[in-house]
Amino acid sequence: MDVKKVTEHIVAWLKEYAVNAGVNGFVVGVSGGIDSAVTAALCARTGLNTLCVALPIHQAESQVDRAQEHMEHLKALYPHVQSTTVDVSTTFEAFKTTVPQGANVSTLQLTLANTRARLRMTTLYYLAGLEGLLVAGTGNKVEDFGVGFYTKYGDGGVDVSPIADLLKSEVFALAAYLEVPLSIQNAAPTDGLFGDSRTDEEQLGASYDELEWAMKMYDAKKETTHFTGRQLEVFQIYTKLHRSNQHKMRPIPVCEISEKLKS
Repeated sequence: MDVKKVTEHIVAWLKEYAVNAGVNGFVVGVSGGIDSAVTAALCARTGLNTLCVALPIHQAESQVDRAQEHMEHLKALYPHVQSTTVDVSTTFEAFKTTVPQGANVSTLQLTLANTRARLRMTTLYYLAGLEGLLVAGTGNKVEDFGVGFYTKYGDGGVDVSPIADLLKSEVFALAAYLEVPLSIQNAAPTDGLFGDSRTDEEQLGASYDELEWAMKMYDAKKETTHFTGRQLEVFQIYTKLHRSNQHKMRPIPVCEISEKLKS
């Protein structure tokens, strides 16, 4: 992949979209992870206003520190980049006191993790509304179209998706070209939604390199009979997640009513 040309293409695409939409620029939720770091850097390169927002909810200090480091890094490079931190922990705790908790612990944990993502989305759109900005998505191709590893109407609730056609390995390649801080490039990917140190790989059961391989095999119409051992295990993980999360990847089903029924 020609990282220079890919970077220039994405930056031009972002700028053209924003100009045609008549907005002032972009807002990006910065988590301290590689995807949001690359997205923020790409938005900054458009020359349009770019607001980077850290949204901790009982976040690990290391994640908050990486987010702050990258925001300061971008502000030093681009005068049109601004940053802010909105700690949503109090809002999250208040929400928990107003809703039933449920008896199933694992279901409750997952539901609350998704709630964190949706509170962050709400905050980003609030700030976008104030400043006339577009919310830039941070999902990559494996997450968005492979295994559906994101929250519907959470981090999946965006206006534009600049890196959604890039595999995770390609995102890392852009990160190196864009000189994203090494602390972010070297950090284990995590969504940070559970308030602990669990990584994406621990949640998914496979690394991004393995999932990229499985995605290519699945798209090539390979069957489970082609694989054994760890390859078979990873292919089955990918296939299960890809199929079960189609509701995230496909347009919302619309019940169409014929004119005959309406008349």
